[in-house]
Formats: sequence, C-alpha cells, structure tokens
Amino acid sequence: MPGAPVRPSHPGASEAASADRDQARRQAEALLLPFEPLERIPDDPDLWSAVPLETLVRFGCVPIRREGERLVLAFGGLDDPLKLDELEFLLSRPIEAVVAPRARVEEVLRRHRGGELLLEQASEPLRVQLLADDESEAVDLAALPADSPIVRLVDSLVLGAIDRRASDIHLETKDREVLAKYRIDGVLYPALEPLDKRHHETIVSRIKVMAELDIAEKRVPQDGRFRLRVKGRTIDFRVSIMPSIHGEDAVIRILDKESLNAAFRSLRLDVLGFADSDLRKFRKYVTEPYGMVVVTGPTGSGKTTTLYAALSEIATPEDKIITIEDPVEYQISLITQVPVNEKKGLTFARGLRSILRHDPDKIMVGEVRDSETAQIAVQSALTGHLVFTTVHANNVFDVIGRFVHMGVEPYNFVSAINCILAQRLVRVLCGACKRRSEVSFELLQESGLDPDLYQEQEFQDAEGCDECGGTGFVGRTAVGELLDMSDRIRQMVLERRPTAEIKQAAREEGMTSLRDSALEKVFAGVTTLREINKVTFVA
Repeated sequence: MPGAPVRPSHPGASEAASADRDQARRQAEALLLPFEPLERIPDDPDLWSAVPLETLVRFGCVPIRREGERLVLAFGGLDDPLKLDELEFLLSRPIEAVVAPRARVEEVLRRHRGGELLLEQASEPLRVQLLADDESEAVDLAALPADSPIVRLVDSLVLGAIDRRASDIHLETKDREVLAKYRIDGVLYPALEPLDKRHHETIVSRIKVMAELDIAEKRVPQDGRFRLRVKGRTIDFRVSIMPSIHGEDAVIRILDKESLNAAFRSLRLDVLGFADSDLRKFRKYVTEPYGMVVVTGPTGSGKTTTLYAALSEIATPEDKIITIEDPVEYQISLITQVPVNEKKGLTFARGLRSILRHDPDKIMVGEVRDSETAQIAVQSALTGHLVFTTVHANNVFDVIGRFVHMGVEPYNFVSAINCILAQRLVRVLCGACKRRSEVSFELLQESGLDPDLYQEQEFQDAEGCDECGGTGFVGRTAVGELLDMSDRIRQMVLERRPTAEIKQAAREEGMTSLRDSALEKVFAGVTTLREINKVTFVA
C-alpha cells in the first residue's frame, strides 16, 4: 500500500538492499547532496502530478516533497549532475536533488507505473456508497475530458494489468457495485476496491469507445479489439461485452505479442515443466518424419504454448511449417501462420485443404472441432506429413473416443497417431516466501493420500510477499500424461477394448497419470495440494 514501508522479502534481499544504501550514501557524500533512504512511498497525488510519469522514468527519480515552489526529487543514482539543469528547464521550476538507493527508486516507480497510486487516486470518489441511488443515466463519453477520473481509471486498470502479468481484466456488475479483477496465473484477484454502480455506464462506454463498439447497444453481446502503445511496445487487447441482469460485464484479454514473442524465441519444451521421462518421449515424437501429435486439455491449459514450443524446437529453413489457428495470437519466425476467418468461409477444414496444396512438411491445426477437419488431419498424417493439433478432452483416453465419434475409422486413427499428451497448468510457489508447511489430516484425505503414509512427507506453502504481490505464487508450470501409441495399445483400440483396460496397459508400459505427475510437483515443493486438487481428479 502507498505510504507503507516495504521490507525485504527474503534474506538475500536484505544484503542487497544494504549494499545499495551504502553505495547511494557514498555517492551523496561525493556530490555534496543529502541522502534519502526512501523508506516510505510518497502517496500524495498532487505531488505525483507535478512531474509527468514518463519524465520520472527517464530521469530515474521520484518526487518526495515540495518546499514552496521548489520540488524535491530523489534520484536513484545521479551519474550526471547536468541532468538537474535539463530537468529544471523541462519543468520550468527549481529542483532540489537528493540521492536515494537505486533499487528503492525503481521499486517506487514500478509500483506507480503498475497503477496502484493512480487507481487509489482515480477510485477515491468512486468507492462504494451503499446509500447512493444506483439508478443513473448513461453519461455521454464524448463530454468526458481526457484527464477525467473515469479515463484515468480505465487506463490505470490496463497499466496495472500489464505490470502484474495479468492475462485478463474482468469488470463484473453487481446490484450496487462494479468489481474489477485481474486474472493472474489463471486465478482472479481484486484489482481495486469495488466501484459505485453509478459509474458503471461510463466505464463500460469508455471501453466500448476504445474497442470501437456501439455504445448505444446494451442488450446483445459485442466483441471488439484495440491496440495500445505501452512502455515502448505495442499490445493488443480483445474486448468482450456481455449483458447481465445488473448491467453489462466486460472482459479484456491482453495479448502482449512483443513480450511473448521474445519469450518464444527462446521457448523450449524443457522450460514448460514436464517430467524428464515424458519430455524425452515427446521430443522423440515431434521429430518424427510423419504422423500425428495430439495435445489435449481444457481451455487455458497451455496446449498452444506446448505446440509452439515443439514447433520452435524443430523449425528450420529446410522445412516448410504451416499453421492454421483461430486466432493467430503469437507470431513465430520460420513458420507460415494462417488465421481462421469463418465469416469469409475460411474454416479449419477449408484452410487445411489449401495448406496441403502448399507442399508443407509439418502442419499445425489449432483445434480439431468437426468431422471434416478430423478426417483431413488424419489423412495428412497418413500421407507423409507431421501434424500437430489439439482436441478438447479430459484425458488422453477420451481423445480416442472423440476421434471415433467424429467419424474417423479406428484403423486410420491408430495408424496416424504418434502420441497423445494431456496437460494442465498449476501455479508455482513463490521462491521468496516459500516455507515448509504442515498439511492437515483432512486435506490429506481430500487429496486421496493415506495420512498414515504421508504424515512425515515435507510439504511447502507460501504466505505471500512483495515479490509475488501477496498471492504466494509466481507463474505456472505444466503437468501432463503422455500416451505412447505402442503396438499393444493400438491393437486394444482396434479391438475396441474398454477404456479401463487400455489405461491399465498404458500404466504397465510406464505412463504417468496427470494426478501422479501433479503429486510429484507437490512432493518436490513446486506447488501445493490445494492447487493440484483444483485441476486434477483425486484418484
């Protein structure tokens, strides 16, 4: 919170902070300037508004107080004292400089850029007032000045989401309030305090204007998109507006292509979190000359990222790799990517037929949704192409039933398939505040573990700190089960043997189930029992 002291979150941070303070103190003595430890974050909105945020970031300083017309700024290292003259010229006011630890200045700027101070300022007049009349007329957004609280609020929500690694921004309308939430690592967290329902129309209208949607239409869902230039990079946003009983809800999906493209350039399968044994097998199958590799799981389980990682490992100028996706969210070099456009008639099936006429070596089909796409994908794998695709199913064995249900002959399917990978994502405990934790008898039972056998097992948990934003988790990792289509499994599928028998045979051949893979993460101190219980069935 603004105005509160920030303490080091782990022992290593304490030594680093001490060294940073000593260095700043020595520099202050050398420049004959005061030293400012900057133990508290300045939280005066008027003080922050005295200097443009871009200027503060450029010069590496934060405002700490006013002394008449003079503004006192704390610099995180003042390598060039001539900067003071330039800053005084830009601001047209006298400046007094003090030297502060560089890490503290960067932390204060990061928090400010994350929108926390702006959100506090913008939402101050918008806090919930239970006695207020929640019946209000729509406000004409065109009449709003660019620096109005509503405009600042929406902009700050977007900036805060980017800095906090959120994938989505949710605005949920209730009877007397509007809730703003961020989805971080797959879980929703409050973005700020609830807002008064009176401002709901204006907030949604602002988002509609940004996404070029019809602000007068409030009865049907609307979808749009907009693009912003933020911190020197271009970020795309997808907007979905949906009417509910209390008003319109909005969800903004953040597609930070440039950031993720940089990650994808070095993205490999071994950073996703799969077990070494599964990874070796999966790498073997993605380098085969032909066949089909299927990844399955629910929406948001990281299927596309896994396929991108596989493609980035095998992509070479010697091979032609073509993908058809809905939509193409992230671009990869050396790969031709085709977006589905059903309004214009470009479906997965039609696009896949066209791709086959472009002499590809490897093909990725974003999702097999219908019988026609399934038939073409299987035929492609049988005719010498390596096909990557995803299917929505709960586990690897359900994928077999899905293809058969879509009209694919079992013989063709088992002949084409190389392997099936089912996966989920679990949150990773924060390394800064991770601690040993006692697990209750009831939780062990709920998790399908015998308390007598596992009461001595060491478990980890995290209480939350500055590093993880108080959540206790930073990022996610994959857990999976890989079905190797051996001759024995193929024969059982052709004989239409029960799923239970196929599952037993797969386990005898060394397949690790999703649940067992998740439990290995728990025993290794990567995540918690409660976390894996949310994404995998208890055996």
